[in-house]
Amino acid sequence: MVWSELVTNHEATIRLSFFIGILCVMGLWELLAPARKPVIAKATRWFNNLGLVVLDTILLRFLFPAAAVGLAVIAQEQNAGLLNNVELPLIATTLIAIVLLDLVIYLQHVMFHALPILWRLHQVHHADLDYDVTTGTRFHPIEIVISMFVKAGAIFLIGPPVVAVILFEIVLNACAMFNHGNVRLPLWLDKIIRVIIVTPDMHRVHHSTIINEANSNFGFSLSIWDKLFGTYRAQPKLGHDDMEIGVSYAKDPKQVTWISGLLTMPFRSNKGNYDLSHRKVEKSVSNKTNTESRATS
Repeated sequence: MVWSELVTNHEATIRLSFFIGILCVMGLWELLAPARKPVIAKATRWFNNLGLVVLDTILLRFLFPAAAVGLAVIAQEQNAGLLNNVELPLIATTLIAIVLLDLVIYLQHVMFHALPILWRLHQVHHADLDYDVTTGTRFHPIEIVISMFVKAGAIFLIGPPVVAVILFEIVLNACAMFNHGNVRLPLWLDKIIRVIIVTPDMHRVHHSTIINEANSNFGFSLSIWDKLFGTYRAQPKLGHDDMEIGVSYAKDPKQVTWISGLLTMPFRSNKGNYDLSHRKVEKSVSNKTNTESRATS
């Protein structure tokens, strides 16, 4: 099909254009109408967070020259995976593949909270003292490598079309930057969008210093997984203006903002109990209470 060939043949250009475009749009939105006042100078955070992105990208290109798209090509050539062995229209297999890959990312995210050794890596993402578009790109290089192995396994099990992998990578990256934005949608619009897509208000709850809130809202793109698996939380207990961002045991700006501190963070003493084993059972909170918390924040 023409559209799939167009996407496949211009993958790098399309992906880079979406990344830069969304980064600029969200960055401008945050400057014009920020949801929260920044704790750390924006230039400092952007320099280090985006510096980590560059390092992650170089490492992935070195270790995985073919990347996820190349793995999809190999899986297709070997007829590996479910979708490579069924007869369906390309549009159908593409949509199914994107949904299944998003489920894998949700489950992977849960695992990075469930296992303390993986949380050591993932805490780099959570330790950001502010919450903005660059937080959605800030991950330790080792976590990125592990994620690629998980993605590789998923590709060979699912057997997605090559174009589906490209579109999924674009959507995942775009949604991550959108829902990490330091912006706030009108309550009525947020309610509509989060029926399907994770919104900034929804995912900001996940970056709370409160353990139970940090262990909720794991979705990056589709909101259905949190609702389906019981990890959904509508709003933060203290409201979006008063909630504290980050992890309670790591507040030194030098250690959680500068790239040198981010790279060594998993290997330093971890006094936090943010993995899922420390999640406490809570009484259910009514939707009315959650809505009131959001509306008054």
